[in-house]
Order: sequence, then structure tokens, then C-alpha cells
Amino acid sequence: MKKQLSKKATEPIRLRTKQLSNGSLSLYLDIYRNGKREYEFLKLYLIPEKTPFDKVQNAETLKTANAIKAQRIIALQNEEHGFIVPSKAKINFIDYMKSQSQYYDEKGGKAYAASVRNSIYHLKKYRGEAILLSQVDKAYLLGYIDFLNSTGGRYNKRLSEAAKALYFDVVVIALNKAVKDELIAVNPAHKINYKDRPQAGEATKVYLTLDEVKALASTECKYPQLKKAFLFACFCGLRYSDIKNLVWGQIHQISDEAYQVEIKQQKTGEPLYLPLSDNARQWLSEKESAKDEDFVFSLPHVCTVEKYLPIWAKDAGITNKHITFHVSRHTNATLMLSYGADIYTVSKLLGHTSVKTTQIYAKVVDENKRKAVNLIPNI
Repeated sequence: MKKQLSKKATEPIRLRTKQLSNGSLSLYLDIYRNGKREYEFLKLYLIPEKTPFDKVQNAETLKTANAIKAQRIIALQNEEHGFIVPSKAKINFIDYMKSQSQYYDEKGGKAYAASVRNSIYHLKKYRGEAILLSQVDKAYLLGYIDFLNSTGGRYNKRLSEAAKALYFDVVVIALNKAVKDELIAVNPAHKINYKDRPQAGEATKVYLTLDEVKALASTECKYPQLKKAFLFACFCGLRYSDIKNLVWGQIHQISDEAYQVEIKQQKTGEPLYLPLSDNARQWLSEKESAKDEDFVFSLPHVCTVEKYLPIWAKDAGITNKHITFHVSRHTNATLMLSYGADIYTVSKLLGHTSVKTTQIYAKVVDENKRKAVNLIPNI
């Protein structure tokens, strides 16, 4: 009779789940080898079982996930025993970048995941999708930098210096991860001098003064809903994505005269409870018969928005500033700080995850103060 094993063999790969905000469970593999732990998100999800069909669907999803797990265990064992040497050189670079975006989405870093997806968009425009990870070298990256310097964004606007630096940096970070995963030997970005990389520099925030906001309020706009939405944003600081998707059910009356917006921010996925001032509320239409799921503002496409905002601003006599919808958010922050709000409160009202993000507005206010005291002529 064979001697029984005293200990149960430990699985090198385990199937685990991660709870998502929508109630579903994301399936991923927990892989432990050579003293290192890594995770592979399968893009498979178990949904809440509300019907018999849901139960059947989840059973099929689990079957697929366990089949993938079995394949990974066999591949791992073959590699450890020298039967098969995986061809890491054949890994597609764009697919690897997509996996990084998925990883940060799963970890809750939605803003960074969006930056990775934006970089993927430009990488595909640059050299297409048929590029292997092993083909990403110094020449490829230098070409990508030149491409970022000459291309436009999704709406044919020139990329800002900050955007170019960000889209390059996420590639560098992904290549660092590839080195850590032993997919490539070295990061080719390390061969590029720092001065030759895109530099973000000091961000310049375009904002409106209170007098300029008043001028816009008294000037007609071709799209009245755009005028209302922009001025509403000037006094509440919501991003375009949040304003465009704002529905009446997200505006709550919390007392006789107090209202607030309660949303999950599109960019960060973080909840925001935002009190509405009288200045903000005056740009809301009457709800009347609108349902909770109806949009508060009927906005045109973002291309139309960015086309007509400068025209409206010019009609209002604002000719020395480039006006985009995001200027309303800068305006809100600068006005609050200028009229005495503390930076911590402003940070929370804007939905920033760090006060450091808000400090750039404080610098703008301080610079304005310095200019003001120097307006008095010398004696």
C-alpha cells in the first residue's frame, strides 16, 4: 500500500474573486511562484443571481475560468520542468498595455486606467497594433515622442505638454512592469535622456474673473443649454462628463433652502456630495414634469461645445483667453479661494483625491495678489 502524503500539495494558482461596486464578482488568478505573487484578471464576471438564467450563466463562467486556470497550471508545470519554454518574445505590446489598463481598473485606479487607454489610442495611431513587446526599443520610443509632438488629440486639438508627458510616462511604467514580469530584459526608455522626453512643465490654468462670468451671463449663446451648463459649472465646479450625465434624481433637497448634487464622478469613480449655491441653482431649469432619470442639461456633442464656447466668450468681450468647458472648473476653484475658502474645503468640493492637486489654484490666487499690490506706482 502506498504511503499517504502527510501534507496536501499547495496549488500554485488559485481562482479568486473581487467584489465590484455593481454587485458583480470579478474573477482573477492568484499566481504564486518563485517566491513572487502576481495576478491575472480574466475579464470574466459572476453576476448577482436574480433569475435561473443568471445561475446557469454563472456556472458557465466558472467553468470557463477553471479551464483557464487548468491551462495556466499545466503551462507553469511544463516551464518548471523544462518541457516547454514559453515564447515571451511573441507577446503583443498593445495587448500588454490593455492588460495594464484592465489591472488599474480592477484596482480602482480609474483615472490612471483612462490615461493608459488614451496612450493606447495614440500608440495604435503611431504604428498600429502589430507590434511585439520585444520590438519596443529606443528607436520606437523616440518615434513615439516625435509622433506625440505632431499629432492631435481625439478632437484634433494639439496635445498639451502635460498630456504628451503623461502618455509617454504610462508607457515607461508599463515597460518597467514588463521587466519585473521577466518579459523583457531591460526597459528601453532608460536609454533615452531625460531632457529628450516630453516634459509636463508647470500647468497653466485658464480661468475667468467674476466680471467675466457676469459678462457671459448677460450675453446670449447659440445654445442656451450650453450657457446654463457652463455657468452652472462655474459655480459648482463639476467636470463636463459629470454635467453631461447629470440627471434630476442626483439633485437632492436636504432642507427648505439647501440642495446638493450626489454623484459618482465619471473620471475617478469616487462619490461626491456637492452643496449647490444660489449662484449655481439659478442656472438650473425648473424640473416640472421631468423624471428622475431625465438629464438636467441637453448638451450637444463635445466638439460642438468646444466650437461655440470661444464664440460666445468673444461675443461677451473675452478675447484674451482660450475658453474650453474645463475653464469653468478652474474658475470655480479660483473664485472660491479668492473669496476666502480654505484649500482643504475647496479640494473636497472639487472631488480631488489629494490637496496637492488643488494647490495649483492657490498659486494662481497668490500670483494675483502679488500683481495687485504692485499696481500702485512707485513714489
